[in-house]
Amino acid sequence: MVKFLFLFLIPIVWGLFSQRSSISKTNKVLLSEATELSEPILKSLIHRISNILEVSEIPVRIHEVKSFNGLATPDGHIFLTRGALDAFYEGRVTAEELSSIVAHELGHVALGHAKRRMLDFSMQNALRIIISLTIGRLIPAIGTYLANVIASLLAAKLSRNDEFEADAYASALLSKVGIGTSPQISLLKKLDALTQTKGSSPQWLQSHPKVEDRVLAIQKLTEKWSNKSQT
Repeated sequence: MVKFLFLFLIPIVWGLFSQRSSISKTNKVLLSEATELSEPILKSLIHRISNILEVSEIPVRIHEVKSFNGLATPDGHIFLTRGALDAFYEGRVTAEELSSIVAHELGHVALGHAKRRMLDFSMQNALRIIISLTIGRLIPAIGTYLANVIASLLAAKLSRNDEFEADAYASALLSKVGIGTSPQISLLKKLDALTQTKGSSPQWLQSHPKVEDRVLAIQKLTEKWSNKSQT
């Protein structure tokens, strides 16, 4: 029993330590290489969001990479990529659609997803080691492989749940601001083309849910709120 606890706890502690160290280094690199968002239309929309949240400002920075994305760090920094801003200037997305990314990333921060991922990462490492040792005794050739597959499936499942939660947070926030959920939905429908990820891997191994499932969930929330407002 003591040996089992030792095998379980050590990977968790080490995982938390290494993950914190990695995140700290990543944050420093992101902040040092990013520039402040200066686009006036988008800044105006973000200011409306900050007013609803009753904060003086939501600093959004531009991460200088060409891919289309948004991200949030565990300590609350929000980033849009240069590729996302370029897509706006090229007319492929609207300012409202980009503001929905900011709202989504704020959801990850507010709901503590990034910090929770640190613990999940450590638990997955512990699970991977235990499964590998247990199955490895019975089937030495594939013990490690099965452990990695199981841990990867668990990580993908947890990440997909986080995306649904962040979508719901963004939907509520955008509705309160008066932007509504339409830009959120329209952006999701463009996402495959913008990120060029369609068909990249089986859905059950991807960290994000299917676009169709995300859109349906947002539409259901919008309809639910609409019905409540009419009663």
